[in-house]
Amino acid sequence: MKKLSFLDRYLTLWIFAAMALGVALGNWVPAVPAWIQSSSTGTTNWPIAVGLIAMMLPPLAKVNYRLLPKVFANTRLLGVSLGLNWVVGPVLMYVLALVFLPDRPDLMTGVVLIGLARCIAMVLVWNDLADGSREYGAALVALNSLFQVFGYAFYAWLFLTQIPEWLGLHSVVIDLPLRTVAESVGLYLGVPFVLGWALRTVAISVRGADWFETRLVPVISPVTLVALLFTIVVMFSLKGEAVLAMPLDVLRVAVPLLIYFAVMFAVGYFVSKRGGAPYDQRTAVAFTAAGNNFELAIAVAVGVFGIHSGEAFAGVIGPLVEVPALIALVGLAKYWQRKHG
Repeated sequence: MKKLSFLDRYLTLWIFAAMALGVALGNWVPAVPAWIQSSSTGTTNWPIAVGLIAMMLPPLAKVNYRLLPKVFANTRLLGVSLGLNWVVGPVLMYVLALVFLPDRPDLMTGVVLIGLARCIAMVLVWNDLADGSREYGAALVALNSLFQVFGYAFYAWLFLTQIPEWLGLHSVVIDLPLRTVAESVGLYLGVPFVLGWALRTVAISVRGADWFETRLVPVISPVTLVALLFTIVVMFSLKGEAVLAMPLDVLRVAVPLLIYFAVMFAVGYFVSKRGGAPYDQRTAVAFTAAGNNFELAIAVAVGVFGIHSGEAFAGVIGPLVEVPALIALVGLAKYWQRKHG
């Protein structure tokens, strides 16, 4: 069974440390936020952009799109996975955001963006820890990555602009042009998608698949977490006194996320079980449904709403909550395996 790396195991601690370091730099080394603020072209802040693209590149390079036929071979399980990831998950997160954050549209929007971003990275770690099917988990990740490249911008516009209008929730409607989100997705997901695909293709053609998996992947994998921590330091160095209000905001964002993770995992597991899927496949479906691509949510929030925004802050809370929550779900999956087979 796969074990968490040192960085992964203490990721929650590293995130808190990165927040503290960013706030300290912002308050005691004013040259740092001044340099960050000056390193912009239009709405793009380049230190943040580099961090976000670097964060997305390794998981996208690891995606093996040749595994997709394995998903399509089982149409029933494919339907369950697609329904959970692209209907149930976004709707559930939207409802939870409305219930728990009606007075904070910025945090609500950030939580919704997390719900729309389906997991393509850490889900493979949780799946391996719980003895889920590696091939099926990887195939679902490949499918989700393609859906996000071509559908995330539309989903963000639909859930943040159109659906609230249809429901008469005018106080939470965000006038979010589809093109604005598409530009952010193109930069922060499209660019690393192309680079990741190119890196994988060239490396495998030159050195072989075994070298890529055993030598290159271990080298590039830590880049995601290091880039995430760098991005958090940069973001929090610009927040200054606002950090005093953050502990309550962290709690308010954490509650709907925790409910989401638990509900999505349980629904994915037992619906797949009812459909006749063996333990390893239903575990892969459950973790794919419960996990989220917080890298993409942060990138879009920063690109559309800005570094200082509550939307971006909510995105940062995603991995802070997800890591301990999904580690707990690994234990729950193993318990269910012993109990139900």
